[in-house]
Amino acid sequence: MRFMVDVAFLRRTMRGVANLALSTFWPPTCVLCGGRGSAPAQDLCGACEADLPVNSVACAVCAEPLAAAIDGHLRCGLCLKRAPRFDAAVAAYRYAYPIDHLVRALKYQSAIVQARVLGDLLANRVRTGRSEFPGLLIPVPLAPQRFRSRGYNQALELARRLEMQLRIPMRADLIMRTRETVEQVGLGQKERRRNIRNAFAIAGPLPAHHIALVDDVITTGSTANELARILKRAGAKRVEVWAVARAGSDA
Repeated sequence: MRFMVDVAFLRRTMRGVANLALSTFWPPTCVLCGGRGSAPAQDLCGACEADLPVNSVACAVCAEPLAAAIDGHLRCGLCLKRAPRFDAAVAAYRYAYPIDHLVRALKYQSAIVQARVLGDLLANRVRTGRSEFPGLLIPVPLAPQRFRSRGYNQALELARRLEMQLRIPMRADLIMRTRETVEQVGLGQKERRRNIRNAFAIAGPLPAHHIALVDDVITTGSTANELARILKRAGAKRVEVWAVARAGSDA
């Protein structure tokens, strides 16, 4: 007698058993207060999550935090004056405490565990009210010298978590840095644009026309704008930017 195996059901069952074992023997710990996490794989408690600075009122294009929105589709003054090359941006939180603390720990202190927490939070935000998802995720590439120094790319770590949570394929080999650039932190908007201009190249044909760029923080959007420019030149029809946080454009 032959038995048919439901592979999807088997995977869900195994995942459930694994989560149960993890929550029983290695319970999640909140990365902010040290208390117990709110879910089997969530290292953040409900109280701390409720205190996060949600970017709830923001420009519909670049995710710049706004004081108020009339219909939920308001554009900031900069986007009205000169629309960016990308089509939309999602930044789950404002770059304020404690999100800035978690992002800096991921970016500069080798706290890779933060990518799981921040990636899950971003995935939850991206899911909200969305009917169409991109066909491909691309993490913003890190300059080679900084990658060698740091040993990892925080955008890639976030994209891996999004790939798992949202079931969207991710490619980290499609965009490469063609030259070294200085770190954008501390540069003005014009300096950022000059610094990043012609710093990237497409390494192969695009497998999707709707793409989401993944990064930790959007500040002026200069990097995302340059990446969107070369992606659209390579055939992309829609480019979104997904980031954990949005800093003020004058930061």
